[in-house]
Amino acid sequence: MNKIIELFRKLKFQLLLGAGLIIGTVLITALLINIFERKREARNPYVRLVEVTENDTDPAKWGINWPKEYDSYKLTALSTRTRFGGHGGSEAMPQEKLERDPWLKRMFQGYAFSIDYRDRRGHAYMLSDQESTKRLSKPQSGSCLHCHASVMPLYRKLGDGDAAKGFEKSYQYSYQELNQILHDEGHAHPVSCVDCHDPKSMELRVTRPGFIKGIQSLAQSNSPVPHIPSIQRWREGDRKKPYDPNREASQTEMRSFACAQCHVEYYCGPKMPLTFPWGKGLKVEEVEEFWNTTQYTDGTPFSDFVHAETGAKLLKAQHPEFELWSQGIHARSGVSCADCHMPYMRDGATKVSDHWVRSPLLNINRACQTCHRWPEEEIKARVDVIQERNHNLLQRAAKALMDQLDAIQQAKKEGATEIHLKEAFEFQRKAQWRLDFIAAENSMGFHAPQEAARILGEAADYARQGQVAAVHWKKTKQ
Repeated sequence: MNKIIELFRKLKFQLLLGAGLIIGTVLITALLINIFERKREARNPYVRLVEVTENDTDPAKWGINWPKEYDSYKLTALSTRTRFGGHGGSEAMPQEKLERDPWLKRMFQGYAFSIDYRDRRGHAYMLSDQESTKRLSKPQSGSCLHCHASVMPLYRKLGDGDAAKGFEKSYQYSYQELNQILHDEGHAHPVSCVDCHDPKSMELRVTRPGFIKGIQSLAQSNSPVPHIPSIQRWREGDRKKPYDPNREASQTEMRSFACAQCHVEYYCGPKMPLTFPWGKGLKVEEVEEFWNTTQYTDGTPFSDFVHAETGAKLLKAQHPEFELWSQGIHARSGVSCADCHMPYMRDGATKVSDHWVRSPLLNINRACQTCHRWPEEEIKARVDVIQERNHNLLQRAAKALMDQLDAIQQAKKEGATEIHLKEAFEFQRKAQWRLDFIAAENSMGFHAPQEAARILGEAADYARQGQVAAVHWKKTKQ
């Protein structure tokens, strides 16, 4: 009997041992398969389910192949806000800046931005917001689509296959005309995957003719660009071929160039082709010098608009993020736009660039703490101090400009003519250009804090000098 019991015990033990071995083998096999699949995913992070080409401007089609990037891109439709920036989401149009800072309306008197000037929204709205702005009640050029739509197929159509030629023609169309063609051709999408990625290789690239011409003119200038080493190397070469960012820029540089296709200062009106003003450099006074020496195609001196109240011929800054970032410590340290606004994130074993483009303050863990080992609240507090100081400087410079406008108004009531006020007008142009350069830039000075403070200090100084010139206009008469 004992032998039978012992036999059963051995048999039970062997069965349990066998079952354990089978379960263990299954688990180990599953683990190895999982590791193998993760490694394979890491080597080949996507599988092409559909072919995409240069004419595929709908991001949803690209999203079939690259769903992780597309899923995060769609999040740009969500509402996000910071203390000095952010945007409304899908629920409503963003707030009017003109209501929050009434001096903007007076500063832009005579220009479309005095009619409608709102906070920004995410990339998902860049075309629809442009189509609905009240600024379209004034004539607007078709070249404005350059930075609001996936426009390269449209350029090829206008140029009979040559995108560069089509780009050169685009300013001759009204915004409504070109926008209608865009819709008719099925390309009415915001800036899309094809604008920054090669559809064959998915390599990062730049496509916008305005940027390519602008960065080539910057390369040909003598302005120092220590944050763009590839331009410095090109300058040291034979220069037989124009600087080509797609061939010569590093991956890190491209992670800023892709953004600089649109987040820059430019002219996109009806009097000449869209122009990035970098032929003398990227600093505020270098861009100003470029505009001051530019003429329209009819030979008249360049200005964006004539101030309706004073008659001064003025400049309008767009959103010079690339220019101001170029003067800051992050650029000098090799930190790109995408490092902060599209930081890498882990998805399983795959590293993905976050396409939810937004303020780093809303993503401090991945955007800032990769380099800065301080608590989130500490980082946020430091940024807040910088932005608050620049905001206060901005308001003081705006007050100085408004005082200058008051002085010019008073001088005109006293009989001052355009000749008497010539010096005051020149100071108004310089003051307004600098004030607008920081007001229109989307970082409240954070991209280059000391440079922003310098620019705002100059804005206040020029406005006060202009105020004095207007008050003493009679001395000019003598």
